Amino acid sequence: MADDFPRVGQVIDYYYLWKWQDLRGETEGRKKRPSCVVVVAIDRDGKHHLFILPITSKEPAADRQAVLIPETEVRRAKLDTDMPLWVMVDEVNYDILETSYTLEDRAARGQFSPAFSKQIVLAFRSMRDAQALRISKRA
Repeated sequence: MADDFPRVGQVIDYYYLWKWQDLRGETEGRKKRPSCVVVVAIDRDGKHHLFILPITSKEPAADRQAVLIPETEVRRAKLDTDMPLWVMVDEVNYDILETSYTLEDRAARGQFSPAFSKQIVLAFRSMRDAQALRISKRA
């Protein structure tokens, strides 16, 4: 595990489980996708509780909440630059680093800037405060 992993704003490759898949009883994400670490909380036992947001190239529906990733941030996070990308902020996976069976590569592929990471965190908190998050627990 890299010394600086996990941190807010890091982009990782993760088997993200969409909420619609979770509701159908699925327990595994169908494919690795770029995802963004939005919250890292460390408990008394030293375990890292992670909240992970999906990144998608599919334009979000009107009833969904997402943040469009600027081109400079796409390059910084080492993502594909040939298409628009969004961080979905109304849906999240909850996982525990030390017991995760989905976090295979425990290193970041890239990192969003502090300013853009803050924008993502604020949008996520807004959804949390409105009790509008779709949460899939992986732990």
